[in-house]
Amino acid sequence: MILSALLTSVGINLGLCFLFFTLYSILRKQPGNITVYVPRLVAEGKRLLPTAGWVKKAWQPSEEEFLSTSGLDAFIFMRMFIFSLRVFSFGGIVGIFILLPINYLGSQLSDDSDFSHKSLDSFSISNVNNGSNRLWIHFCAAYVFTGVVCYLLYYEYGYISSKRIAHFFSSKPQPQQFTLLVRSIPVPPGSSCSETVEQFFKEYHPSTYHSHSVIHRSSKLLSLITDAEKLYKRFTQINQKSDAAQRQRRNGCLACFGHKADSSDHYEKRLRDIENDVRKEQSSLAGKEVSAAFVSFKSRFGAAIALHIQEGVNPTEWIAEEAPEPHDVHWPFFSLSFIKRWIGKLVAIVVCTALTILFFIPVAIVQGLTHLEQLEIWFPFLKSILRLAVVSQVITGYLPSLILQLFLSFVPPVMIMLSSLQGYISWSQIQKSACTKVLWFTIWNVFFANVLSGSALYRVNVFLEPKTIPKILAEAVPAQASFFIAYVVTSGWTNIASELFQLFPLLRNLKDRIFCGDNADFEAPSIPYHSEIPRILLFVLLGVTYFFLAPLILPFILVYFCLGYIIYRNQLLNVYVPKYETGGEFWSTVHNSTIFSLVLMHIIAIGIFGLKKLPLASGLAVPLPILTLLFNEYCRKRFLPLFKAFPAECLIKKDKQDQDDSNMSEFYDKLSNAYSDPTLKPIKFDGRHDSHTTPLLDSSDV
Repeated sequence: MILSALLTSVGINLGLCFLFFTLYSILRKQPGNITVYVPRLVAEGKRLLPTAGWVKKAWQPSEEEFLSTSGLDAFIFMRMFIFSLRVFSFGGIVGIFILLPINYLGSQLSDDSDFSHKSLDSFSISNVNNGSNRLWIHFCAAYVFTGVVCYLLYYEYGYISSKRIAHFFSSKPQPQQFTLLVRSIPVPPGSSCSETVEQFFKEYHPSTYHSHSVIHRSSKLLSLITDAEKLYKRFTQINQKSDAAQRQRRNGCLACFGHKADSSDHYEKRLRDIENDVRKEQSSLAGKEVSAAFVSFKSRFGAAIALHIQEGVNPTEWIAEEAPEPHDVHWPFFSLSFIKRWIGKLVAIVVCTALTILFFIPVAIVQGLTHLEQLEIWFPFLKSILRLAVVSQVITGYLPSLILQLFLSFVPPVMIMLSSLQGYISWSQIQKSACTKVLWFTIWNVFFANVLSGSALYRVNVFLEPKTIPKILAEAVPAQASFFIAYVVTSGWTNIASELFQLFPLLRNLKDRIFCGDNADFEAPSIPYHSEIPRILLFVLLGVTYFFLAPLILPFILVYFCLGYIIYRNQLLNVYVPKYETGGEFWSTVHNSTIFSLVLMHIIAIGIFGLKKLPLASGLAVPLPILTLLFNEYCRKRFLPLFKAFPAECLIKKDKQDQDDSNMSEFYDKLSNAYSDPTLKPIKFDGRHDSHTTPLLDSSDV
């Protein structure tokens, strides 16, 4: 790619960003768009119209205010941007003011064209002469940059750990802190699961056991209640229509034939039928117990002891794990047997592998667009059009990244679906699993597949020959620098701006206002960590990897993180509602991904110094990945245990604080029913007759 093609891409994306910012500034002030641009405030009952100066308002809240408002997960999400800004601010200074001039002054590629038509490779390490002593500056930069990144990683891990502990001490008692999920309960013949659990824990945890809730197979009931809720939404929307003629529908096939009838009566009858089915299903749930239960204790320390010791002689029975927040429980999981969960995990692995292989097709298309000579071979009748300067610049500089991004947009929903099949007990675990899948899918298919296929070096056995990996990557990665610079501009800048604009929620809101009225059903969204975190970490990977190879990428990445910091801060304050709290467990994914990026940079450095006829530098770079992995191991021992469980020191101290709390008796009363299956609760429809507000099934019956 030549410099003018990159400038074309930058111009197009700057224009799109400016358009999104302008439309956002206009549309956010319209009262009808309040549920699009400040849905969190609407959900909290703060019906305030958006005002000008949104950047200032997003910047104003302090760290503590943001943490208390948005939660620890959102706080750590924003720390990703702060960490990245620090890393690439330092990297940008070194890369732009030291490494870039050295690369440009080289003559290895002998590019005699004028400045605007120079290849972007002229700004990369590929242009430095083989055997040049200037390469030692790149060698020193790699060591210094690694040291700075490791220091910042250590600082962030320690800082976030302290925030996690402080957040724990400042929080009110939460049901999940006192509760465990116990599975594989051995129920003897003639006894129920509830009786078995109560007898076991009263005998072996007599001083700390509090209560339990047995799980029932309620998937059918959940489906019925979901149908009832959908029907009730339609029922309320129809009743809002004042004109009786608008409520008329035909009672025949597909509502197109037969006599006309009042839609309100139709939906009311269907709701009554579903209610009867719900009552019948609830009454039969007593005999549909799952060998699992939520067991609550009188103290956090008591729950921790039960979690970390083996409960029974047989290690495959009485298996305990931490309970999620009550509203975070993924209830359909409990209807899955062991064999179904095992099959689900197998299916997820197979589908992920197949999806990874099939994704090579759009990657091949994208790489074909970056090489005009290849397109001319494929489509000879377009040769005259492809040779037009404007067309070639748009195709090579903008279109490839756009197409790749469109294909990638389908990946996160698929990974969520696959993770939900694996039997996780909570939505947060499903999203964390999907986050890992999306991250490694993105790294492989956006980075490695483009690098290896684009340079015509891809072979099935590349990674089966460890000695050749540094050399192959050293040849392939710098060759794709221009593509990834354009990718940062296209996928990074435009996506960030479109996040602010909220195109799809805006269109959905417009549809609801036209067809359903202003009182259409509304629910504030939660931030999709499983798609956003991998996207951000990909740009971290690109910045770290190309730090000394092609430092021209660093200013574009720095702009991306600057935009991302202020935009996501605004979104987390006004748009996204926290639906669950993991206690900052996503940070370990950020840390591990950054370590991977550093090690990848080191492997490429070993290969590039060898290719550049500087074997001594190649040999001296070997300790870099070893030292980085040792640092990572130290961080795992030092910080990771704090993210898996709170230490006894914290648990006992917090339990002692609760002894002086007069509200604990009320909390224990609520704890007994905190993990009751929501499908066993009565369905309630406002404006309906009293049968919908009376319990359908008393909890004592199950």
